[in-house]
Amino acid sequence: MKIAVYSTPTCPYCKMAKEFLKKNKVKFKDVNVAEDKKAAQEMIDKSGQMGVPVIEVEGKMIVGFDEDALKEALKL
Repeated sequence: MKIAVYSTPTCPYCKMAKEFLKKNKVKFKDVNVAEDKKAAQEMIDKSGQMGVPVIEVEGKMIVGFDEDALKEALKL
């Protein structure tokens, strides 16, 4: 399963999302959009959002830390 978390180092909801994934033993790619402007633009193009976190699960975009949406997308 391909999962990416578009985040910034100072975002508390990003940290919560990543902790949730780690707790559930879900591997993910951590994309720091504060440093990687190309990735930031990719996130905006895919999600239509500038805010973080944006979590991509197999092409499905989840905006913000939405635990229920994550559980559903990950089939937890």
